[in-house]
Amino acid sequence: MQPGNRDRPGLAVATIVCCVLAVFCEGIDLQAAGVAAGGIIPEFKPSPGQLGNFFSASTTGLLFGALIGGWVSDSIGRKRVVLTSIVLFGLFSLLTALSLDMQMLYWARLLTGLGLGGALPNLIALVNECSAPDRRSANVALAYSGAPFGGAVASLISMSIAASHWRLIFIAGGVAPLIIAPIMLAKLRESPAFERVRAEKAMAGRAQGGSAGGASAAGSGGSSVVAILTAGRAIPTLLLWISFFLGLLTLYLLLSWLPTLLVDNGMSKPQAAAAQIAFNVGGGFAALLMGQVLEGRLRHAGIVATFVALPALILLLSRAPAAPGPTVLIVFALGCAVLAAQSFLYAIAPACYPTAIRGMGVGAAVAVGRIGSIAGPKLAGLLKAAGHGYSQLLTDLLPIAVIGSVTAIALAWYTHRAKPVADV
Repeated sequence: MQPGNRDRPGLAVATIVCCVLAVFCEGIDLQAAGVAAGGIIPEFKPSPGQLGNFFSASTTGLLFGALIGGWVSDSIGRKRVVLTSIVLFGLFSLLTALSLDMQMLYWARLLTGLGLGGALPNLIALVNECSAPDRRSANVALAYSGAPFGGAVASLISMSIAASHWRLIFIAGGVAPLIIAPIMLAKLRESPAFERVRAEKAMAGRAQGGSAGGASAAGSGGSSVVAILTAGRAIPTLLLWISFFLGLLTLYLLLSWLPTLLVDNGMSKPQAAAAQIAFNVGGGFAALLMGQVLEGRLRHAGIVATFVALPALILLLSRAPAAPGPTVLIVFALGCAVLAAQSFLYAIAPACYPTAIRGMGVGAAVAVGRIGSIAGPKLAGLLKAAGHGYSQLLTDLLPIAVIGSVTAIALAWYTHRAKPVADV
């Protein structure tokens, strides 16, 4: 445990609660585009390419937000970046609700993504750094589970309103973070690990002089892409990047297009929304369960079972009959596998890096993943425009899921064998 954590027991609890609330708000906004599409399509009549661009706009912003937010937080602290990001994505989500055409929708979602991207890696880093060593994976998974539960709320809102009232989904996604921002300002505390590293650098600078202090900072690795690829971190970093890229490609393709694909396959809009809720609720509970599994004796079996089940369930869904009952059950199980897989990646990412470069390391991994989340909706849009239907499009996704599962299992194996990262 980091020095100071034992005599500040309320810090971890307050931080985790704030982070769960923040990720919950992110979950609403991240899935707002997919569930709002049923109203956007008849109003603006976008082409498949325009719809794919709209779905990818937020994740494009997420890419740059994660890189910038992770890098900046290693210098000025996690709390400042998180609070700024929360306010930004709340305001721009409200702007999305005022959009008058697809171009304005695209730019509003892009700017929303900048705020979302800056928040997530720092929320994960904060939870990791404020948790006891034997609770880090479980607490990160707990925080991450807020995203699918937030997504379920977005689907519930979609089910309870007419398609033409799709703007209400983005209003909810904007108001929620603006409500919790003052709570986080009052209750959220800076990471004790970050404060310790900053204090040590300041002391070294005073003891050795400005140039020696700079050398000491450089010697600790600095917050840069070079630092996260050196000192034995290249292999886990590359495995983490590939796993995040392919995992988020799969997740965001499903989040953005699954309701539309299910409707095309014969389900009604409420039935498709119910399936999306099942996906998110199953994923939320699976993320919580994965956190507990990662701290126990079933860690290795749980990881393998998750990443074997993921492609198997995609294959099963592509071959399933059009009946709503079996489809919803399969989608529920698929949500469990996909979100448990993401929970594992978010839990293991902070452990790959020391405190001094953790923001950059997690931010870079999330950013690479966001490239996949941009590619996923665009890929589905291109395949659909080329005439690929429900079953064929899911079959096209299968090789991506298989490769992602293999790299994630390799990452788990490698990090288990490697020495724990020194937290300096």
